[in-house]
Amino acid sequence: MRCEEKFFEIYGQDPEGISFSPYRVCPIGAHSDHNLGKITGFAIDQGIHIAYRPKANGVVEMTSLQFPKRAQWHIAAVPGSKENDWADYLRGATWALEKKRPLSVGLCGVIEGSLPIGGLSSSAAVTLAFLSALCRVNGVRLSAQEMIDVAYDAERNYVGVSVGKLDQSCEVLGKKDHLLYLDTSDNSYELIPTNPRMKPYRIAIFFSGLEHSLAGSKFNMRVDELRAGIYALQAFAGMDYGKFSEANARAVPYEVYLQYRDRLPLPWAKRCEHWYTEFQRVEQGAEAWRRGDIEEFGRLSFASGRSSIVNWESGAPEQIRLYEILRRTDGVYGGRFCGAGFKGCCMALIDPAYEAEIVQTVSEQYRKDFPHLSDKYSVHICSSADGAAV
Repeated sequence: MRCEEKFFEIYGQDPEGISFSPYRVCPIGAHSDHNLGKITGFAIDQGIHIAYRPKANGVVEMTSLQFPKRAQWHIAAVPGSKENDWADYLRGATWALEKKRPLSVGLCGVIEGSLPIGGLSSSAAVTLAFLSALCRVNGVRLSAQEMIDVAYDAERNYVGVSVGKLDQSCEVLGKKDHLLYLDTSDNSYELIPTNPRMKPYRIAIFFSGLEHSLAGSKFNMRVDELRAGIYALQAFAGMDYGKFSEANARAVPYEVYLQYRDRLPLPWAKRCEHWYTEFQRVEQGAEAWRRGDIEEFGRLSFASGRSSIVNWESGAPEQIRLYEILRRTDGVYGGRFCGAGFKGCCMALIDPAYEAEIVQTVSEQYRKDFPHLSDKYSVHICSSADGAAV
């Protein structure tokens, strides 16, 4: 791997370990975990590798093959606020882990991502890969749920992105040839095996050529709009409510939303519409997967993508165009945006028998519409995979 070669080039010795976290895709359940919804997801066989060695002096020194400048800090003196660069997630991970376990050993490392940045939750993947390495050099053992919680704490409370636990959960709990079905209200989950009667499928990733940052997108604003709608519904219905930051859609029954939705400002109503209908799609999708009906599962994934455009109002024009091309392409069961859905990737579940035709058709149409992105656009055919080691 290139990260091993770069490590030797920088430090003149081989790394002592390689940590890995997969990327994830969420076919149904997007934009709902931050309000305690249900999600489906896969870990995929591409992700983040970190080549590393321990540093007894407690210094953390990280280099990324994707970003310029080396980042450095001490495990006992993490900057009190983010520095608005690529290493903020790693500083946040150090900060969050130090609160749970005493740390004495730092590390030097080189980070390598196997796919383009944008839409596959690379932020959660790099956080988890780094946590795995930092735990190992310090002799710290975390359970799967503790890994998820520490990575979530880093991204939400240090970096400042209003995420839920979808990304971290998929990347830790995922299992090859299984669909993760997770309830984020209590962290209960089921790994639903691929039904032996299900038609064959692969996971295709279509990178639009646009990179993005959750912190710099409209992600936080969309979450606030949903929460504002929920807060108003609680007031209209005479329900008890506390702080605005504690409002969540899971606490308001669907019937209450139906009764009072016409009294909400349109943007708030749209965000609520997406959350409630996405909740239903996830439950229906889990049952479709259980019985081996990948056509129905794919239809629900396409419907999820449409709601993200219409109700959540996300998606760059390039990404929306990719989604529309996928809907009209033979052999594509279903698909939607990946990640926050403002730039980045689209994912699709495809029939392997149509793989070559799908890649050619989608690529030709997309490059025709966006020739300036031809060199950055790419397609990657993946499989489901096991989650990050804990």
